[in-house]
Amino acid sequence: MDNLEGLFHDTLKDILYAEKKILKALPKMARAAESEELKQAFLTHRDQTQQQVDRLQQVFQTIGKRAQGATCEAINGIIAECDELLEDMTEASPIRDAGLVACAQAVEHYEMARYGTLAAWARTMGNADAMGLLETNLEEEQATDKLLSRLSTRGILPQSKRK
Repeated sequence: MDNLEGLFHDTLKDILYAEKKILKALPKMARAAESEELKQAFLTHRDQTQQQVDRLQQVFQTIGKRAQGATCEAINGIIAECDELLEDMTEASPIRDAGLVACAQAVEHYEMARYGTLAAWARTMGNADAMGLLETNLEEEQATDKLLSRLSTRGILPQSKRK
C-alpha cells in the first residue's frame, strides 16, 4: 500500500468485514434487550446495515475491485466485549440494556470513524460516487448513535437506577 487508492481499498475491505460481522451480532443483541424500543432499534439497524453492505459493494464497483472483506480485529474485539457482557449478565434488565447500548455505541463510533475517513479519501481521489455512498452510511451511523443515546438517557438509565 504505497498510495491512497491502496489504503482506501484495504480500509474498504476492513469495513465490509465489520458490517457483515455486525449483521450477525445485531439479532443476538435484540434478543438480549429487555426494552422493546432497544430491541426494535437493533432490528431496524440490522436492516439498515444490510443496506450499508449493499452500498459498500457499490463502492467496490466504483474502484473496479471485487467486494471482499478482510479480518477486522477492532470489530472482533468490540463484539467479543459485548459477548462477555451477555455471558456475565444473563438476566434481562435495564442494567444489561445499558451495557448493550454501550456495546452498540462502541460499534457505531468505530463505523463513524471508518466512514468519515473513507468519504474524505474518496473526495480526495475524485470518486464522487463512492463519496456519496460512504457519506450516506456515515449519516445513518450518526443517526443510530443519536437514537441509542436518546434511548439510554430517556429510558434505560433512569430505569437502571431503580434496580
